[in-house]
Amino acid sequence: MLRLFWLITRWIADLCARLRRLPRKAAMALGAPGPDQPARPDRLWRAMLVVSPLALFAALVMPQVTLVMSPSIEAYAVRKSPGPIARGDYVMFTLHHPIAGPKPVSVTKHALCLPGDRLTMFETPSPLAANSWDGHYYCNGRLLGVSLPKAHNGLKLIHMKWSGVIPAGMAYVGSTHPRGFDSRYFGLLPIVNLIRMERIL
Repeated sequence: MLRLFWLITRWIADLCARLRRLPRKAAMALGAPGPDQPARPDRLWRAMLVVSPLALFAALVMPQVTLVMSPSIEAYAVRKSPGPIARGDYVMFTLHHPIAGPKPVSVTKHALCLPGDRLTMFETPSPLAANSWDGHYYCNGRLLGVSLPKAHNGLKLIHMKWSGVIPAGMAYVGSTHPRGFDSRYFGLLPIVNLIRMERIL
């Protein structure tokens, strides 16, 4: 019982000491040069004039910036850029695939082959895995990439086996990275599901 009384007394004394220090802290917050000096609100207002525009800029700009976490793309940060998608543009989309995990993920790639372009794919025996084939993908004769038989975690990869003229409303997306996970594996994507982006970093 005595110990409880002692703890309560100690807590009250500590609370009183904190309350006594509040005016000093308030004065410091209002721009006082020292704990025992009078407040100088003009210093606080000058600081706010500098900080407030920066905070407003960050609040308006940062939500529009998307960080690119994939090493297969050479951009670190992108933002939405209205307009029609052209060959080579950055595009962002939502990927649903076991390789990406149980939940959909936002992915940024390049639009590499568009409607009317000819996508050519042919297979060769894979040097990386026995009894496997790699797909080689060309857009209008230019090499886009070569598929791999397995992912970095050992999961078997099934590559797209399609050739022909890219139909209206579809696109092949990817990157130059040899281990990039792109249309080589999940196929063509509807352009309406792609968001045009521009690199800012």
